[in-house]
Amino acid sequence: MAACRTEIPTLTRQLIAAIFTDIPEWTDYSPVSRDDLHHACCRYLTRVLDLVAGDVTSPDRDDVAAAIGRNRAAQGVPLEVMLRTFRLGGQIVWEALLDKAGELPPGEVRKIGVETWSAIDGMSSSLVTSYRSTELEQVRRDERRRHGVIEDLLAGSARDTTFAARAARELNLPAHGGYLVVAVRGDRPHVEIGTETALAALGIRSVWHDRVETMVGLVSLEQRAGSTVLDQVGSRIRGRAAASPVVQGLAQIDTGHALAMLGLETLPATARGLVSVEQRYPEALLLRSPDLTALMVARTLGPVLELPVKEREILLRTLATWLEENCSAANAAPRLHCHRNTVINRLQRISALLGRRLEGQRSYLELSLALAALEMGVSTPA
Repeated sequence: MAACRTEIPTLTRQLIAAIFTDIPEWTDYSPVSRDDLHHACCRYLTRVLDLVAGDVTSPDRDDVAAAIGRNRAAQGVPLEVMLRTFRLGGQIVWEALLDKAGELPPGEVRKIGVETWSAIDGMSSSLVTSYRSTELEQVRRDERRRHGVIEDLLAGSARDTTFAARAARELNLPAHGGYLVVAVRGDRPHVEIGTETALAALGIRSVWHDRVETMVGLVSLEQRAGSTVLDQVGSRIRGRAAASPVVQGLAQIDTGHALAMLGLETLPATARGLVSVEQRYPEALLLRSPDLTALMVARTLGPVLELPVKEREILLRTLATWLEENCSAANAAPRLHCHRNTVINRLQRISALLGRRLEGQRSYLELSLALAALEMGVSTPA
């Protein structure tokens, strides 16, 4: 054993020579300097001999292998490359030990072999554990950094051009050009797993950010039509979702986010799928002024809302269906499962309660807005 220790420099050179082959994926030590690799190989071979000699125990918790694993994970060396190096090193040590075995009994040689490969296996286990832990720490650190960058984007930090450039690099997104911001809420997962990858395969760059109750997507258009991108995104939505109008660059992501969230709030909790806030402008305007909206609802529909629940619901449904059918009682009747005259009678009842005619452009507008506000759950003043 002592004789082998004196040959560590020679064994180290043999190991480094064995590492490098004409198959690049087996020898991907490009991030590692030659001195670093030489030093690590020397420490590794020395520790194997220490373990075989019994000078050190517990190879599966070996600090040398753990340190090598941490360093190589941080440098981005593939784990498979490291395990191959450990196997090659074990082979070189074993061959050196055999050369020195001399006249040892077969039983003693067998014992040395068992101890040698037990040391290699244990150190490999320590290497893997340390490597995986470091990888996990890096992933968590990267996720925290990514989370912070996106939160800063939503807060408007990209109006600073320096931050916008950094965010674009870290998120692999263009700093300029059209963007859609998508807000999704509902049962988790809000969007299909792998949406970011699936969109990337179509050439659509995006990032998806999970918040407490909402998932937010930043989707780059890059010369594509917004409607085309919305179709691709919408097919992967699991909950209810709203998309902003097109905003320009990362600098306007905060504006897009605010509009997407406003659009989301206009949707009933039972809704599913993706809509653009451009399809919900009346509802969005109502939400922008909740106090004024509540006063408008009370003034427009107050007497109807004071009726008993059953009668109130019948009249409100009749009014909504009539408006949806371009104020045609004949077209509304089949949808309401009643006779045309019944529809007319209900409308007359509403008109009498409200003390106004239901016909006319302004009446249609006010009644439609009031019904939309009720659908969104706007409460009238007490």
